[in-house]
Amino acid sequence: MSEKRTRRGLFITFEGGEGAGKSTQIARLAERLASAGVDIFATREPGGPPGALPQAMAIRRLLVEGEPGTWSAESEALLNYTQRIEHVRRIIEPTLARGTWVLCDRFADSTMAYQGYGHRLGRPFVERLHRLALGAFKPDLTLVFDIPVETGLKRALARAGAETRYERMDVAFHERLRRGFRAIARAEPKRCALVDARGDVDAVSARIAAVLKRRLGARLPA
Repeated sequence: MSEKRTRRGLFITFEGGEGAGKSTQIARLAERLASAGVDIFATREPGGPPGALPQAMAIRRLLVEGEPGTWSAESEALLNYTQRIEHVRRIIEPTLARGTWVLCDRFADSTMAYQGYGHRLGRPFVERLHRLALGAFKPDLTLVFDIPVETGLKRALARAGAETRYERMDVAFHERLRRGFRAIARAEPKRCALVDARGDVDAVSARIAAVLKRRLGARLPA
């Protein structure tokens, strides 16, 4: 008798500019999905889950620390995909193969938005890089958190000790970043859902629950 094949887990990514509230909402969603009986694993980029991938964490430090002009757009994109290859091969793919849902705070769309749009590297470069590094691998669902730049930066800078070099980049960069995320959501409406990240935590959580019900048929406990 053949063994029953484990159904692959779903890969859900959370994207958006600085201060959009992704980390808070991932923690909330993970708790609610677990309460509904879903096996959940939460991770992040760059760097992967803390402690799991030392080499990827070293790249994270290179990317988020230092002055705004430390790296060229090309170098940032390549660094992001270097850690992403390890993250996917060592953590994400094996976890999905076990039937566990993976929730990831940032993934490839952040490279497209930050380097492709924010740093004006352009879509073709990032798209080619993604194909070379990961082929056709993409999330099953991407929640793109949309928030006005001024509101997001105010939230981000209010977090004690959380400032990164991206938060110190000029407002024009962050406006391009927001436009980039919105363009990504428009270009792939079957994969992406634009989520209004304004308002309180409960309001945003309700919007996410509505997306999961509509897209995946998932009913979350209150």
